[in-house]
Amino acid sequence: MKNIEEWQGVDRAVFENEIFPANRPAVLRGLLRHWPSVEAGRESQTSAVNYFKQLDTGGTVNAMVGPPQINGRFFYSDDFQGFNFGSENVSISTALDTLLSLAEDPQPPAIALQAIHVPDVMPPFLGGNTMPLLDSDIAPRIWISNRAMIAAHFDNNHNIAGVVAGSRRITVFPPDQVGNLYIGPLLRTPGGSPISCVDLREPDHKRFPRFCEALESAQEAVLEPGDAIYIPILWWHGVESLDPLNILANYWWNDAISAPHKPFLSLVHSMALMSGLPAEQREAWRAFFDYFAFQADGDPGAHLPSDLRDVMGKLSSADIDQVIAFIAERLKG
Repeated sequence: MKNIEEWQGVDRAVFENEIFPANRPAVLRGLLRHWPSVEAGRESQTSAVNYFKQLDTGGTVNAMVGPPQINGRFFYSDDFQGFNFGSENVSISTALDTLLSLAEDPQPPAIALQAIHVPDVMPPFLGGNTMPLLDSDIAPRIWISNRAMIAAHFDNNHNIAGVVAGSRRITVFPPDQVGNLYIGPLLRTPGGSPISCVDLREPDHKRFPRFCEALESAQEAVLEPGDAIYIPILWWHGVESLDPLNILANYWWNDAISAPHKPFLSLVHSMALMSGLPAEQREAWRAFFDYFAFQADGDPGAHLPSDLRDVMGKLSSADIDQVIAFIAERLKG
């Protein structure tokens, strides 16, 4: 498997002018090495726990908890009717103390706190741990776990994720590998985003033969405390937490006007309406989607006056709201 491209000494100018425009994952070695949280994470697990407990304002968060038998893989139940883990509401301090007490257990329960919105539960974190590549109004989220395997999934946003404590193996796949990753149900997911059914640690090539093709395009890297990674929108990424205590901070953002309306919902809606059509009709509609939605031949409304281009023109956020309302109204009939 190829290594993800690595960068050293990245500043905001390098990120905005070289890394971001390339639209491919990049490892940012040592980007966050001066964070006090990272310094605590490098010192010891106990130091990391004490650091974050000092930031805890006493609120509760959701923790995913699975039995030792799942080996840290948060996934579906065997029949795909549910999940192989439950959830509990706990304080961050309680979760950290629990993880520390289980550090020497060879078969601990799997525990993961995911996407904790930092301003809500530990605002003091923001003062000493600042992301040098992004505006300060993009708030971080914290991810805490013991050894765990999060299946390959995608985000609707750009993502910079930095390791604070422990180490993580990140495996990425380009968006076009979707057909080789054997995606699970789209509407009911373990963590909110559709996931690959392939266990990256022990792939079953007999059950998932096309995954071999995905591996030809895969890249990976192991991140240590202070290292970060940039993952563009829709790139598939699986995350393996390698230590008894792992802490990561990530930042999501999307400047595209359509982002709040979730293009993924457009995909689901199209699937619901198109999948039952005869093959020849689906093929005909493919030409329409290619021309109008994906603009394979350029601007589909270039021949029209600007005031008549409706959805073929450049849309503001308010315009998109009107289009969504138009669709919702028509769907009532």
